[in-house]
Amino acid sequence: SGLSQEAGSVEQLSLHCAEGSLEWLYPTGALRLRLAPRLPPTSAAVKGRSLPHVTACIKPTGTFRGAQLYLEREGVLELLLPEAPRPRARCFSWLPQEKVALFLQATPHPDISRRIAAFRYELRGDWLARPALPAASLSAEGACRPCNDTEILMAICTSDFVIRGSIRSVSNDAELQESIIGVSATRIHRQKFPLFQAGGRPGRPVGSIRTPLRCGVKPGPGTFLFTGWLHFGEAWLSCAPRYRDFQRIYEGAQRTRQNPCEFPVD
Repeated sequence: SGLSQEAGSVEQLSLHCAEGSLEWLYPTGALRLRLAPRLPPTSAAVKGRSLPHVTACIKPTGTFRGAQLYLEREGVLELLLPEAPRPRARCFSWLPQEKVALFLQATPHPDISRRIAAFRYELRGDWLARPALPAASLSAEGACRPCNDTEILMAICTSDFVIRGSIRSVSNDAELQESIIGVSATRIHRQKFPLFQAGGRPGRPVGSIRTPLRCGVKPGPGTFLFTGWLHFGEAWLSCAPRYRDFQRIYEGAQRTRQNPCEFPVD
């Protein structure tokens, strides 16, 4: 709460958790938030490879008021969230040796009691080959490119969800620059959280998967293997080959013993 801060003071905090939220009541002065995720040992640099990037995503609440959020990188400030931003996620990345923090600065208002600056955050190590991030993210380049065979094989092993099913509908959100794909699942191979639940035809769980609007996803017939990541509790698309194409890729990798994990194919 800003009521416990001295006027003009800067409170120092560290964010260590992989994900969480921050709520600043009655903003006054500023908060400096050091980003220090506890990275798993596997994220350390392997000899001969470059250091993996660390990624952070920030998503303001719809009632974010009373402050502006800046990214502080090597002493230089960049505005991430103005006051009263649209509730879209902003993502950025940095190398582990870089000094990075968030600087949350209160904006002057005669009545601070009506203002709360709140947001959710995610801190991750290397987001693997194809992170599923929204349109405003750092990884815009190549986000709409179809996955190659190697990326598809890795996606079935490492994704937060792997769903076999068909496209029921596609709707577009112009404000958030997102497309929402309605999916009817014929088989749930993996989901870390119950994203797909009963609600469609008998025995057919349904759910939705998001992708950047600029990718121009269209509804089409056939069975797909949808893979991707959870991002602020929502499913984001990574690779989605047609199931018959995935079968061909996987069976070929099996014959040459290059499949990174076992997967049920029928």
